[in-house]
Amino acid sequence: MSSFNPLVEKLSPPPVPAVAAWGRAYRGTHGPLIDLSQAVPGYPAHPEMLRLLGETGSSTGFTGYGAIEGELSLRQAYAAHLSQVYAAELRADNIHITSGCNQAFVCAAMTVAGAGDTVLMTEPFYFNHETTLAMMGIRTAFVPCQAERGFLPDLAAIDAAITPQVRALALVSPNNPTGAIYPPDLLRAIFDLCREKGIWLILDETYRDFMPDAGRAPHELFSMAGWEETLISLYSFSKSFCIPGHRLGAITAGAATVEQIAKIMDNLQICAPRAAQAAVAQALPLLADWREANRQEIGRRAEALKTVMRSVNDWTLDAIGAYFAFVRHPFAGHSSVEVAEKLAKEAGIVCIPGVYFGERQQDYLRFAFANADAPTIALLQERLKNFSLS
Repeated sequence: MSSFNPLVEKLSPPPVPAVAAWGRAYRGTHGPLIDLSQAVPGYPAHPEMLRLLGETGSSTGFTGYGAIEGELSLRQAYAAHLSQVYAAELRADNIHITSGCNQAFVCAAMTVAGAGDTVLMTEPFYFNHETTLAMMGIRTAFVPCQAERGFLPDLAAIDAAITPQVRALALVSPNNPTGAIYPPDLLRAIFDLCREKGIWLILDETYRDFMPDAGRAPHELFSMAGWEETLISLYSFSKSFCIPGHRLGAITAGAATVEQIAKIMDNLQICAPRAAQAAVAQALPLLADWREANRQEIGRRAEALKTVMRSVNDWTLDAIGAYFAFVRHPFAGHSSVEVAEKLAKEAGIVCIPGVYFGERQQDYLRFAFANADAPTIALLQERLKNFSLS
């Protein structure tokens, strides 16, 4: 019998479909199912976004192959947008468009590391980053982040973890799964350390548009001299424009790095979906006010969850931000899988077990609160208060 690639075969099945199956077993005893599992926007795309997608999707102009690096119109529009967000000078040749941010991470990781090399991550970690590296034979090492520090990494711990085998440090801010937002000063210190050590900083900023403070740059790294030799930033258009099914992400890096990424992208997909790129290039400036309204709405949902968690004393909200909350369940000694499965099947609350984000996260559950509006989130109060494993 033919064998499978052992690097893939040893991976666990994708967690989101497994968790969704628990939700399908819920019988509706406590009301409608509350799905806090997958990180998808809980509101539809803007009608103008849909119109633009329809217009570009029906055009013969986007049915052929496009530039590997992405449509020039989107690269220019996104570079201009980033220049405004970060008060820095970024150009189209700093941008590579990908088919979603997961693919952006694949490209970034392959660009800077190979089989046998090590990429350093924080724990809790985003599970798709960890499995991506594992299937490519890239080793991982972890810097534990503690609840007492708001799940922010300690600079000295990062320094100690950088061995000669480490080629890059991968961070997510705002963080998935904890929601922790890395302060600009911390990101600057981490950047300086990576530059000093001669390793890359891969910074996944998928949830950047949902920061609590409007108009504030997440960091100043793009203004640092020589940033191109250390920083690779990742982004997703999926959440901000509510189009995850169209699979559109972006990498911001030095022009020389973009050239290397193009070699990888040519073999992965040739180019990201062209019609969606053309539509987003137009929507990016047009829908700025709508995206700001969505940022405010996500903030209201975060406040609604904080209110709920203050009223259920046995449950602890240890971190929250952007799309996610990392919630400590009250059932010490029980696995997060056991708690999450029963929570879905019996209470109708679907969330991700903490262990999927690291073996040391058994006491936690990830709530993707952006999926539900504030009235729906309020329904959690009674269900959590009355929930028991017995």
